[in-house]
Amino acid sequence: MSALTSISKTLTRVGAGGGGSVATLQMQLGPYSNALFCTLSAAAISQTPSTFTPQSQGVHVREKERISKWSKWLLFLPGTITFGLGTWQIFRRQEKIKMLDYRQKRLAVEPMKFDDISPSSEQLDTLEFRRVACKGVLDEKRSIFVGPRSRSISGVTENGYYVITPLMPIPNNPESVRSPILVNRGWVPRIWKERSLEISQDDEQPSLAAQKGERISWWKFWSKKQKVVEDQIPSLTSVEVVGVIRGSEKPSIFVPENVPMSGQWFYIDVPAVAHACGLPENTIYVEDISENISSSCPYPLPKDVNTLIRSSVMPQDHLNYTLTWYSLSAAVTFMAFKRLNPRRSWK
Repeated sequence: MSALTSISKTLTRVGAGGGGSVATLQMQLGPYSNALFCTLSAAAISQTPSTFTPQSQGVHVREKERISKWSKWLLFLPGTITFGLGTWQIFRRQEKIKMLDYRQKRLAVEPMKFDDISPSSEQLDTLEFRRVACKGVLDEKRSIFVGPRSRSISGVTENGYYVITPLMPIPNNPESVRSPILVNRGWVPRIWKERSLEISQDDEQPSLAAQKGERISWWKFWSKKQKVVEDQIPSLTSVEVVGVIRGSEKPSIFVPENVPMSGQWFYIDVPAVAHACGLPENTIYVEDISENISSSCPYPLPKDVNTLIRSSVMPQDHLNYTLTWYSLSAAVTFMAFKRLNPRRSWK
């Protein structure tokens, strides 16, 4: 009993942080120290709570099964998306075929007289791709150049512009247009725009010689002014344009915005072009498709009818896209099956 009492006191001091130590405890226990420490160690281990109980292991297994189930479905998601894109290209191909057939039928109809159409007509939106014949006078001083637009000439690519000129009515002419229209006369080389800018700059600069002549002699200036006015009376040369009624272009995200103040036009915006020419915004826009081109004056070069029928993406392109998406869908779906059902490698 005295030995047990001594052990109890020593354990109390050690636990309370007193002056006792483990070595002192072993000296007092003597031959019973090893057996007692083994017993205490076993008791401490038995009292330690276990982290991996059977219940926690079951929850962990169920969580892994749920995640594995969702991951299996996600393996088939790329195949489903690519299959949907391929199906969408089939519908787009059918729409493109109908659109091109509509354009061909409209262009095959005989051209109608433009004097029967007014800008306020409610059927103006339905007249796109309708051929019209209109007569008037071209006001070349108000021409606008849209571009640059490239064109291949004898295998050489050259940059140029589309020139759009107002066609004005002819006074006292029943065959003339009743109101001005915008005519895309076709493609012209870059030098056309440079010459147009030079002419407009010359017209804006006042004549110093005329101002000096006015100070020296009023009579000479008056007689000279009358002569200049008579020389500047334009001759009304009527022209007949056979073209197609069109609307504004829909530029891509890579095309810059138009800058009308500086005369930079990158795409055709009919209301903006009409406003820049001093015409109403509901002015009709016509693209010239005349095939009568003079060899002595090849420019402006009108658009080809086949160019109007063509589209940036033709039905054959949609078919190629469909085959590509379906092939990709089959490939990724096959890879998903291989991942879920792996085969043993042959030895």
